Amino acid sequence: MRGSVAIGSRSAIAIGSVPRARLAPFAAAALVTLAIAGGACSRAHAQTAPVDEASGSAKAAPADAAPAVAAPAVATPAGLWDRPALFGGMGGLRPWLGDHGVTLTLQETSEFFGNFSGGTRRGLAYDGATQMGVSVDTDKALGLKGGQFFVDALQIHGRGITASHLSTLQSASGVEAEAGTRLWELWYQQSFGDAWDVKVGQQSLDQEFIVSQYASVFLNATFGWPVLPAADLPAGGPAYPLSSLGVRARYKVNDAVTVLGGIFDGNPAPGIGDPQRLNGSGTRFNLHDGALFIGELQYTIGQAPAAGAPPAYGTLPGTYKLGFWYDSARFADQRDGSDGLSLADPASNGQPRMRHGDFSVYAVADQMVWRASPDSARSVGVFARVMGAPGDRNAVDFSANAGVVLKAPFAGRDNDSVGLALGYAGVGSHASAFDRDSAAGPTPGYPVRTAETVVEATYQYQVAPWWLVQADFQYFFRPGGGVPNPGASGARIGNEAVGGIRTVVTF
Repeated sequence: MRGSVAIGSRSAIAIGSVPRARLAPFAAAALVTLAIAGGACSRAHAQTAPVDEASGSAKAAPADAAPAVAAPAVATPAGLWDRPALFGGMGGLRPWLGDHGVTLTLQETSEFFGNFSGGTRRGLAYDGATQMGVSVDTDKALGLKGGQFFVDALQIHGRGITASHLSTLQSASGVEAEAGTRLWELWYQQSFGDAWDVKVGQQSLDQEFIVSQYASVFLNATFGWPVLPAADLPAGGPAYPLSSLGVRARYKVNDAVTVLGGIFDGNPAPGIGDPQRLNGSGTRFNLHDGALFIGELQYTIGQAPAAGAPPAYGTLPGTYKLGFWYDSARFADQRDGSDGLSLADPASNGQPRMRHGDFSVYAVADQMVWRASPDSARSVGVFARVMGAPGDRNAVDFSANAGVVLKAPFAGRDNDSVGLALGYAGVGSHASAFDRDSAAGPTPGYPVRTAETVVEATYQYQVAPWWLVQADFQYFFRPGGGVPNPGASGARIGNEAVGGIRTVVTF
């Protein structure tokens, strides 16, 4: 599936107003990451073989949610443990369909998580999702060159641990969602030569925008679709398990520079209540609740040129992105009422001041910093991603994450990965001010939300090309930014230790 599914996350903070103490956990982790990267760089060998560095242009779901199913090769190996999909060629059906431009995909993701300290509840929870898709190459199928039709659906089951046990801003898993069967994406893409392509239809933005290759190794939702848009955009934005009607254009300026932009409906599930229930089937095609504009500039280094020549000696592959989004809808102030009083003031009319439009700017960096040798699978990559938004109308107005990933950590385990990452979600300045007003007035001692930090350690074990098992541990500091514990009057929810395991099977 896709990137983050932070359902109902609410917090916010303007970049310029973040107190130093609130940034301390993130700064410390960033220094550790840089130290690791620096040590790796000092031992780096020259990179002469091309590496496929994610640039956000491929149709591939981040691994923090159930990954989008890759099409198995037409000539599938006969051995059970060598084939790319469990069902192999399906008795010749897959190769025959492939000859006619049709690719069928089916993948199941299942996971168990347990909360062992803090939170609102201790215990275990199970959730999972089945993704089913059909892709059609219109050149093979219809003789229409450069076209691709795609549709997929989700069958989501179980109940995620975040809502039931944690109450965090950054959901423990990117697979968590409301149980049910729904349409996810439905679009047509047309290429115009090698430089241009346009996609039209129901789309999930976390498949192409704000994507980090190395962050996708981790399970927490914030490492896919970040907590800031998940908390601030209507219905969490058009990201797993939701999508919106829109148009996306992509232009490849040269081998290193790509420009990506789109216009989408601003609210994939309008109404009052749980967005995933309001649009439970995924077939509510809305065009009446504002527009979402998004753009991204992507720059890659160390990639193989189109002709297939190796990159320059000594250049390790990396991808760097700058982007923004703007939503034209109206957004409620997190503190100020329409009458000029604080919403925490008992004399307030309780109606928030409405502000026109919302926006965010962001930057993403993925960089390989070490590789054992040009033909070795063992490598170290680091990532960083930051986002900022206005502090008055947003529950989260600053988020950041960073981490390091070691590929092929052991001999003979070329497809395994081990990683350590940190995510930070800053509660907005007006949301924090509302809490302070409450503590000073009608609710003495009310906790003031500031920020939430999560640290995640994970190991991906590739059992077979079609079977992935992943062990995971996460620790949350100040869950929800410091929200009150409903079971302990006046106290914050305690720090949480969460462990889990995920299995992904491609059929």
